[in-house]
Amino acid sequence: MVAGVDSRALSFWDDTPDDTLIEQLLDEMTREELLGQTLMLGWAGEDPSGEIMRWLRTTNIGGAKVFGWNGLNLVRLASAIGTMQRAASQHRLGIPILTATDQEGGWVRHVKGSGDLVTSVTPGNMAIGASGLPTDAFWSAYYIGMELRALGINMNLAPTIDVYINPEAHVIGPRAFSSDAVQTGILGTAFFHGLERTRVIATAKHFPGHGNASGDSHGMLPVLGDTIEELYARDLVPYRMLINEGVPAVLSGHLSFPDISGDARPASLSAFFKQQLLRKDMGFRGLIVTDDLYMEGAWVYGARERWGIEQIVIEALRAGNDMVMLSRTPDPGGSVWRAMLGEYDRDPVFRERIRDAARNVLAIKMRYLKPDDRVPLEPDTDAIRSYVASSDGAAFFRDQAARSVTIVADARLPVDPRSAGRTLLVGKDRDFLAIGREFFAGADTLRIESTRFDVASAADRARFRAALSRYDTVIFCLSDPNTMQVLREAETFDVNLVVLSILTPVYLFELPWIDSAVAVYGWGVESFRAGFSAMTGRIDATGRFPVAAPRR
Repeated sequence: MVAGVDSRALSFWDDTPDDTLIEQLLDEMTREELLGQTLMLGWAGEDPSGEIMRWLRTTNIGGAKVFGWNGLNLVRLASAIGTMQRAASQHRLGIPILTATDQEGGWVRHVKGSGDLVTSVTPGNMAIGASGLPTDAFWSAYYIGMELRALGINMNLAPTIDVYINPEAHVIGPRAFSSDAVQTGILGTAFFHGLERTRVIATAKHFPGHGNASGDSHGMLPVLGDTIEELYARDLVPYRMLINEGVPAVLSGHLSFPDISGDARPASLSAFFKQQLLRKDMGFRGLIVTDDLYMEGAWVYGARERWGIEQIVIEALRAGNDMVMLSRTPDPGGSVWRAMLGEYDRDPVFRERIRDAARNVLAIKMRYLKPDDRVPLEPDTDAIRSYVASSDGAAFFRDQAARSVTIVADARLPVDPRSAGRTLLVGKDRDFLAIGREFFAGADTLRIESTRFDVASAADRARFRAALSRYDTVIFCLSDPNTMQVLREAETFDVNLVVLSILTPVYLFELPWIDSAVAVYGWGVESFRAGFSAMTGRIDATGRFPVAAPRR
């Protein structure tokens, strides 16, 4: 029993069998409590905001979403989660909240920390794809999960199981395991089981698949021309594998498939994708949660229909999502809440849909938050250092980075620093330049100054072109379309050029004249050290290229 819960009243913590207790709770819950379970809300600042605390006290919302701005201080974050869980426990039914974040590993790591207490910077999913080892996926998820567990975060919006077949799917890139659907499913399944070992809830995303989308659903609504046969043969393969293994949750993406659904609705708002495809056809019985409904992928379609956030929320729930994620905390008595109450009162079909949604939320909470091995509802802030960036985890991620290094082209490899002559290190990342000088003492550095992702500045291109003739060896860090455009300036120069590709390696497909290249897939110091170690012959590179060249 949790402190603050009246033992004489019906409670989430009763010893009644789960299925029976869930139905008893549903019968007891008010419309406000039923609707509240469907909300996963973000909050502003590091400490719980007044708005989210009012939601917890008045409606016992279903969950809280931890974004990057909440995780700047890990001790404060753990304390905030404990505060919110205590507020939930004091509600009359004592239902704890889901506390979720995006801690995929690699590129996406919402909970970072600061100072001397930071979460692990890992090589990421594509590095796991390069090693090809399910054990790397399992233990990556395990160590990530142990860090989240120490902070009181009981749900991870991972693994990303998008099949990365479109080089223009920039928002996915190194977040994907592979361009191969079966390999993605194998590694995604292992990742799920690693999280399961820690009792952190795994969430497969972005259903039904973001790997063939040319745009970023954060800033637009991607429209894909895939057929249902193509989805089944590719994007849905990992989902079918994870569903068969019992993955507890799926996150729906803001992606439009008009040739499949017959309309322009994003999958996140589509009853076809949730109720027909995912539930009936694929047999998924777990929790479905939306991606943030404030993302443009939802708003673009909503604007076409002249919907505000109020109607978008209602449409998401009506479509079959069990929880709606909102990065901005709505007013506890405001228009979103009034619209949800109004729809509940007016429409018996919506009322039944909300009861089903609340049932699915309670079921996952019974499965993960009630047993004694649950993620602590009130984390021990004194114990955080024992699990965050543990020595065992650090050693594993260092070794994993080394296992994933891939030699893409070896005409000038290995490079001996003693005979490299005048050497120039070129790249955006300061860690690349610093670690490069550990291997090539005395090397000069040229930092690409433009922070743009998509296009290089004329100034950076000119500075690089002017420097090329002054050096015998140039080692270039390729990381995005910006750096790819700068690198093109070297094509006609007679220089010993070696490329270290980081994150997604697909830009190498655009540069067939590169004859010496090493690929790593993270941007942490261990990935850079592994890349330079392979480049200079200190370690053997055993990683395999995880993505296939696009069809022309």
